[in-house]
Amino acid sequence: MSEISVRPLGEEDWQQYRDTRLTALRESPEAFVATAEEEDAYDEDFWRLRMNRSARLLAEREDGPLGIVSVGRADEEHPKTSELFGLWVSPEARGTGVATALVRAGATLARDQGQQQLTYWVGSDNGRAVAFASGFGFRPTGRRRPMRVQNGDDEDEVAMVLALGGDRGSVPTDF
Repeated sequence: MSEISVRPLGEEDWQQYRDTRLTALRESPEAFVATAEEEDAYDEDFWRLRMNRSARLLAEREDGPLGIVSVGRADEEHPKTSELFGLWVSPEARGTGVATALVRAGATLARDQGQQQLTYWVGSDNGRAVAFASGFGFRPTGRRRPMRVQNGDDEDEVAMVLALGGDRGSVPTDF
């Protein structure tokens, strides 16, 4: 088995990102706000614009894409915080270190951009995702919001934060 590599995608890679994103939306529709039908209708200009709004990271092996994740700014209130979102790993690659490689690359990218922390919103009832994030070093905060995915449940998400320098065990008090 070849090694997992993670690389940033540029605007010129819009079609590869689009194809992988649509695969993710079709395979795990309950994990996303958007639907494959909605995003399949978007034109090239939309996808190129999307590529420039946030960093897109692709995990792959020689035989093709294994997963994706995006990294963008959290919000205006937290200018030194980036947000990790849209994490997806193909079913056949789950449990093989792909998610870890994507999150590690996202954290490195945010740190290299001068960010101090990385936020990852996780379904509070998703024990596997909470355990994964905790094992990586993310710590839960007091921030909650309703789930934005279309799964029909009244679940919420918790903001988990990873310190990108200094004391990795601390959680910022203003978040």
